[in-house]
Amino acid sequence: MTIQVTHSRGEHITVRSGDVELLRYVYAPDANAFEARKPYIHPLRTLAGHQVSGYRPNDHRWHKGLQMTASHLSGQNFWGGNSYVHGKGYLRLPERIGSMRHDDFPALDIESERFHLAEALTWIENGGNEWAREQRGITVHSVDEKAGSWALDWTIRLTNTRGEPLRFGSPTTAGREMAGYTGLQWRGPRDFSGGTVFGPDDDVTAGTAELMGTQSPWLAFTAEHDDVDAHSTLVFAHAPENLDGASAIHDSHWFVRSEPNPTVAFSWAFFEEFELAPGASFAYRYRVVVADGVWDRDQVATHLQGLTW
Repeated sequence: MTIQVTHSRGEHITVRSGDVELLRYVYAPDANAFEARKPYIHPLRTLAGHQVSGYRPNDHRWHKGLQMTASHLSGQNFWGGNSYVHGKGYLRLPERIGSMRHDDFPALDIESERFHLAEALTWIENGGNEWAREQRGITVHSVDEKAGSWALDWTIRLTNTRGEPLRFGSPTTAGREMAGYTGLQWRGPRDFSGGTVFGPDDDVTAGTAELMGTQSPWLAFTAEHDDVDAHSTLVFAHAPENLDGASAIHDSHWFVRSEPNPTVAFSWAFFEEFELAPGASFAYRYRVVVADGVWDRDQVATHLQGLTW
């Protein structure tokens, strides 16, 4: 199937297939600095038009669809919202909230069945100092009407431009058990609460507690929508080098919940902090498959095998 792309300059890029807006990539600054100003994807939809992303839910206003985050970075919060402090819990500390500034689109490549954007961003701590430069890539591809699915690839290459190491952590590295959220994060819509989550090598059908903090090549989340008689499935997958250490600086683990709120994050610092030296870089590649219907483990595995990196 062909795709169409519309660029509202200075605001967002929209990708459509037929009459359905598959995604909107918003790169304009957020209005609220406390929510950590940074680009995000919302809405995110299936080929049938069912929305599979949440935006500013009342429990976490800073959760916006699919976005790159860093919850604990050298004392700053690039996740947004309250900051976790060991022994004190979550505190409103606006002086810790950082931002990610859109600088440029070095490339916007549009084909009939594929769209790729390359973006340059700067990570800025709350005081205005530039700490890191990011090269981001987002690609929409593999729109498959028969399978009822399409794929989105998200890449990041981050370089420390600060004069000292950047320390990446999470609430777990700061002392909160099994709360290692950071990195690329998806927030689902409210009706995805209580959805089913599974990985490639387990028999857990809704056991996010068993999957929290684990490692695997992919994780799937399927749920039933309100209002319409339909289910949707999202598959979150690592590029092979993310897990074999070929380019990634640190091991990745899953942060996943279906209750009380549906969310998945590719956490790069779940259990342990890591440092990025001045001038050094790290890179990750991720894939999200957005599908109509209820997919099982075999269907997910077969589909992923048919997609090349």
